[in-house]
Amino acid sequence: MIEVIETGPFNTVQDLGRPGYRDIGVSASGAMDQLAVRIGNILVGNDDGAAAIEVQTFPFKLRFEARTDFAVTGTDGHPLLDERELLPWCTHVAEAGQVLELRQPPTRARAYVVFGGGLDVPVLMGSRSTALRGGFGGNSGRPLVKGDRIEVGNHSDALPLPASGIAVVEPAVALRDVFPAPVDGVLPIRAIAAGEHELFASDGAAFWGQTWRISSSSDRTGYRLSGDPIKPAATIEMRSHGVVSGVIQVPPGGEPIIQMSDANTAGGYPKIAGVIESDLWRLGQARIGTRLRFIRATHAEAREVEQVVARYVEDVRQTSQMIKRALKVMA
Repeated sequence: MIEVIETGPFNTVQDLGRPGYRDIGVSASGAMDQLAVRIGNILVGNDDGAAAIEVQTFPFKLRFEARTDFAVTGTDGHPLLDERELLPWCTHVAEAGQVLELRQPPTRARAYVVFGGGLDVPVLMGSRSTALRGGFGGNSGRPLVKGDRIEVGNHSDALPLPASGIAVVEPAVALRDVFPAPVDGVLPIRAIAAGEHELFASDGAAFWGQTWRISSSSDRTGYRLSGDPIKPAATIEMRSHGVVSGVIQVPPGGEPIIQMSDANTAGGYPKIAGVIESDLWRLGQARIGTRLRFIRATHAEAREVEQVVARYVEDVRQTSQMIKRALKVMA
């Protein structure tokens, strides 16, 4: 059991989401940085899809009511356990009564607290994720508030953790050849031209050529971008069509919207591009005001990046399991 003792708005329980229900109007939801959740779950010995806490408003504090394995991922800052700095992207053990504190990361937007055994909240449509607009899932379908107490799942059959913990090199560093750092503060995001790209004529080039800024009118549903407006060459009427996370739509005002984790299930705005799936975690960690530029990619390039990320995840999994098995043999 954990107890929330300090939190800002919109901190929620999330896992990898509930795909497969868009046909009945249910968004997938899930963590904005799913790679951070997957790595955290591997570190503590959970299934990839175990539920964690997504923290996007700080400070955040919780109290452990029993001995618990945990890891804090996503952040590039240092969490505190009873005011002692801990390594992020590393396993730790908290004793009953200890307090974990997360402060605003230096550059990232979100941090994830992953618990051995996962958070034991009801599974709805195959997921424990909070769907805020639908008001269901997670912790009673709402953000966490002070005083919330949530059960942690059984973790007694997990392989033991070494006393010094297991740490990994975070994706932004380990995969820096695949995910280049921002240049002059501008985050490069790869995308593939979408169905209505040709409708924008010369403005299509303007979409790829300019620097956009994530506006304050952005949330888990979508990021609205500020910049020089782009518009189709002619007025068109479109029927609503299905959309998914990463789709970039252009409303009449000409400032694009990137659909994010709580993406609408359908929409009628023309689609100019789609962010490749492997780059979505970078957007999930981008703050309001972040400047970004879209890099035109191919399906083959997107697949190549996906394979590199998959190898990284599998390497973390195998290394973690090897260390834990060796520890068990030595015990």
